[in-house]
Amino acid sequence: MIELEGLTKRYGDKIAVNDLTFQVRPGIVTGFLGPNGAGKSTTMRMMLGLDRPTAGDVRIDGEHYDRLKDPLKAIGALLDAKAMHGGRSAFNHLLCLAQSNGIPRSRVTEVLDTVGLTAVAKKKAKGFSLGMGQRLGIAGALLGDPRILMFDEPVNGLDPEGIHWIRNLMKSLAGQGRTVFVSSHLMSEMALTADHLVVIGQGRLLADTSMADFIAQNSRSYVRIRTPQRERLLDALHGSGITVVENGNGTLEVEGDQGEQIGELAARHQIVLHELSPQRASLEEAFMQLTAESVEYHAHDGTPATGPAPVPQQQQWGEGWNGGDGKRGA
Repeated sequence: MIELEGLTKRYGDKIAVNDLTFQVRPGIVTGFLGPNGAGKSTTMRMMLGLDRPTAGDVRIDGEHYDRLKDPLKAIGALLDAKAMHGGRSAFNHLLCLAQSNGIPRSRVTEVLDTVGLTAVAKKKAKGFSLGMGQRLGIAGALLGDPRILMFDEPVNGLDPEGIHWIRNLMKSLAGQGRTVFVSSHLMSEMALTADHLVVIGQGRLLADTSMADFIAQNSRSYVRIRTPQRERLLDALHGSGITVVENGNGTLEVEGDQGEQIGELAARHQIVLHELSPQRASLEEAFMQLTAESVEYHAHDGTPATGPAPVPQQQQWGEGWNGGDGKRGA
């Protein structure tokens, strides 16, 4: 387990991390999210004793990182895949790490096989692609067979097979009861991998909750309907007190999770439905909603800002509705 309590880091007048308190529990994959500049990397560096907190505390299984006898046996981390001696072979890079932490030589061969680098074990790391470097960094994290693992952007540079592999690896490690903490900007991958989310913005904790609850709390759910008998369905919905919005694209929307009720209503009135589908925001949409006020760096598409963006027209039926880098891979 990783425990943070009031963790704070200042650089002069700037507060990079502001009073963070949360736990990373074993047995699940915990995703660590936040916009650029939110303080994620600084937080992870303080967890590993690479930066000293201005205030607060962080413990690894109850101990400060600098008190761990053989750190790689307690916690393995991938923070920067380029943090290796390029003149060493993959095998010798891992052997140096193993010898400094009392890890047997045989373990080097094992992790090279795990990450798929056995065939290039004798090649110098400076000739590795970005994806191969990521695999070597992951091998270093696994080397001590640690109880806790931290990964910062683990899929960076990996090809589709590699992405699928690391996703399953993280799930497998959590399934063994280990603590797995992963930071990534790829929301689609995080949605497929993480069970729990910790979200920060401008150094502050914004959310510490399950994946399902995070999406539910930061997005709207609705039912999308298409029918060739629009007027009949509108009358039936209105007569049942169900508020519906008619969109310009030919679909109808009803707020909430009322799909079954609407389907039964249409059947009673013998109304044909071409679509009746519950809709819920993606992790990316929920994340954008929560962190909208915490984004430090805003990009623009070059279009002159002459006023607010146009809102698609919608016709409301019923009452009480509130509309709411190109790098080489492995």
